[in-house]
Amino acid sequence: MESVAHAIESLDKLADSKPVATLAARFAAEGFELALVGGPVRDAFLGRKVTDLDFATNANPDDIMRLVKPISDVQWDIGRDFGTIAARIDGETVEITTYRADSYDGETRKPVVAFGDSLEKDLERRDFSVNAMALRLPERVLVDPWGGVEHLLSKTITTPGSPEVSFGDDPLRMMRAARFTSQLGFTVSPTTVAAMKQLAPQLDIVSVERVSDELTKLLKTDDPVPGIRLMVETGLADQVLPEIPALKLEVDEHAHHKDVYEHSLTVLRQAIDLEKSRPTIEGPDLILRIAALLHDIGKPSTRKIERGGVVTFHHHDVVGAKLATKRLRALRFDKETINSVVRLVELHLRFFGYTEGAWTDSAVRRYVRDAGDQLERLHILTRADVTTRNVRKADRLSFAYDDLEERIAAIAEAEGIAAVRPDLDGEQIMEILGLKPSRAVGEAYKFLLELRLDEGPLGADEAEKRLRTWWTERS
Repeated sequence: MESVAHAIESLDKLADSKPVATLAARFAAEGFELALVGGPVRDAFLGRKVTDLDFATNANPDDIMRLVKPISDVQWDIGRDFGTIAARIDGETVEITTYRADSYDGETRKPVVAFGDSLEKDLERRDFSVNAMALRLPERVLVDPWGGVEHLLSKTITTPGSPEVSFGDDPLRMMRAARFTSQLGFTVSPTTVAAMKQLAPQLDIVSVERVSDELTKLLKTDDPVPGIRLMVETGLADQVLPEIPALKLEVDEHAHHKDVYEHSLTVLRQAIDLEKSRPTIEGPDLILRIAALLHDIGKPSTRKIERGGVVTFHHHDVVGAKLATKRLRALRFDKETINSVVRLVELHLRFFGYTEGAWTDSAVRRYVRDAGDQLERLHILTRADVTTRNVRKADRLSFAYDDLEERIAAIAEAEGIAAVRPDLDGEQIMEILGLKPSRAVGEAYKFLLELRLDEGPLGADEAEKRLRTWWTERS
C-alpha cells in the first residue's frame, strides 16, 4: 500500500495524461459528470500499474457516443444495452459507462438494467469497497463513500453495504473475493466470510462460463493458494471443485507431515515456483496449475488400509484422470486444456519407477512418447510433487530426475526422440507388403513404432527386413 499522498500524486499524473484529460475536458464542456472509477483508483493506492481506464458518467449511451466520436480513433458500442461505450483515445482504450441502478430478482444473475443519476449510488452497486472509489474529473475530487481507502490500508475485503445483499445480487462476487485474497494479498472480513458460507449454494445461478472464467483468473494469480483455501472454507469449492475439499478427509501415505489437501496446495505452489524458474514455460501456465491442483484427486476413492495400517492409493492416477475429465468438462474448459491436464494427471507417477531401478533407453523413449507435447509440464509437475521433509529423500529424487532429463536430452540429440516415428511411413508399408489402406497397415505401423521405441532408429533396410518377417509370421 502506497501512502495516501503518493496515491494522490499518482492519480494526479493519471488525470494529467492526454487521454484522460481530453475525455474529462470534453464531458465538462458539454455539462456532463465524469469520474475515473474502480480498479484504476484502487491500483493507484496500491502502487500497481494501471492497465484499464474505466469511467462512469451521468450521460446516456447515445450522448457518450456523440461525445467521444470527435476525440477518438475508433468506438465500440457492443455494451450499449448495459450503458457502456468503449473508444480508443490517443492510443489508450477507455470504457465509459452510464451510472447504473440495476435491480435483481434473486432467481437469476440477469439484472433489470436501469440507468442512474448518482455516482454514489453507482458505487454502492460495486463488488467491494476497495473497488467502490472514484476520482471526479476534471475536479480531481476523491469519492469514497464506503471506506475504500481505510480498507486498503487494513488490507481488508468487504462489500459496500450488506454482503448478503451484494452476493445475492451477484453470487460470482464471492469467487471474486477469493481471487482478491490471492491477487492483492488481502483478508476477507469476518462478516463477509459468514455471508459467503451462507450464500455459497447461490453460485448455482451463475453461468458455468462466468464461474470458469473467475476460477481461471484465480489460478493465474501469483499465489492462488489463499483464494483456494477461502473457497474451501466457505463452501464455494463444493460448488465449483468438490474434489478439492474432499482431499481434506484423506490422509496421505506420509501422514506424519501432510494430508493430501495440504500436499496438493504445496505442489501447486512448487509448480508455480518452477514455472517461473524454467525458461521453457511462459507463465502463468493454466494447464500446469490445474494439473498440480488436481493431480491427486483420485486418492479419496482409491484409499485402502492394508495389513499393518499402511495406507495405499493404488491406481489413483488413472482414477484421477477420469475425475479430472469429468470436472473440467462440467466447467466447460476447452478440449486442448482438458486433454493436456488429463495426460499430466495420468502420468504424474510414472517417474517414481525410475528411482526403483535403472530405466532402459526404451523406457525413456516411451516416457517421452507418452508425455508428447506435455513433457516440459510433466518435468515440472513431477519435481513439484516431491514434498517430503526428508532432505536425503528429496535430494535423491531430485538427482534422479536430473539424470532422467539428461538421458532424454542425450537420446533426443542422438535419435530425434522428440518426434518418435517408425523408420517407414504408411505409404512405404503399403508398398512393401502390397496392401491397400486398411487396419493391417495400422497394425504394421504400430509394430514398427514399438520396435523404434525398444531399439531406437534401425534404418529403412533393417526396418523393412523386420517388417517382412513380422508379416510372414503374422500370416
